[in-house]
Amino acid sequence: MQYGICNLSIVPLRLEPRDPSEMVTQVLYGEHFKVLEERKKWSKIRLAFDKYEGWIDNKQYLEISEDQYKEFDQASPCLSGDLIEFISCNKDELMPIPLGASLSALDFLKHTYEGHKIANKQPKKHLVETALLYLNTPYLWGGKTNFGIDCSGFTQMVYKLNGYKLLRDASQQATQGEPLSFIEESEPGDLAFFDNEEGAIIHVGIMMKDNYIIHAHGKVRIDRIDHTGIYNAEKRTHTHNLRVIKRII
Repeated sequence: MQYGICNLSIVPLRLEPRDPSEMVTQVLYGEHFKVLEERKKWSKIRLAFDKYEGWIDNKQYLEISEDQYKEFDQASPCLSGDLIEFISCNKDELMPIPLGASLSALDFLKHTYEGHKIANKQPKKHLVETALLYLNTPYLWGGKTNFGIDCSGFTQMVYKLNGYKLLRDASQQATQGEPLSFIEESEPGDLAFFDNEEGAIIHVGIMMKDNYIIHAHGKVRIDRIDHTGIYNAEKRTHTHNLRVIKRII
């Protein structure tokens, strides 16, 4: 088994080993992973944080040892807490990193960082505050940053920045937590899940107070939510069908 770490700011993880293939998620600076299969130009990897799998360009990561993988795996989480910050990677070189990048491997990578760090688990009330940092971020399938994010990448990153683990896809996140019987039982920070006509979970958002929800749909936006689903006041219609609300923490 081989192992790797992302030494660049944002790297696409693709469905198939080729550049035109769909980006299923992104690997952020400092994230480590197992290499499941290595080819000449591409490697299939499994991320340590959420066990998500996909193909990464071999030129866009560094190999690490099993001992280093275990060390990073056991390290206390330390994330960048600014919307955009820079690390010094050589004497005269700077590299931008996004909100939520992992800083646990700075010494290994011989990089320095002087920005705001997040290292402790935060109270549930901070979830909505963090979610608002992503407001108006454009929707991007597979995205996990303020430059583009999808619905489940948004919820995963908000929870991650507060010290909690969510799986990557909305359908996977729907398997976590405890279901609530009524929308009135929800608290800010709970997750609301939405399905399609076939009953498959296809969307997720974060509950706010007073029956509002923040979610990624076109952009990260705030809409009303009721027993039917998400109501878009601009379009005067429901855009998503509510399936269940779950309490993760």
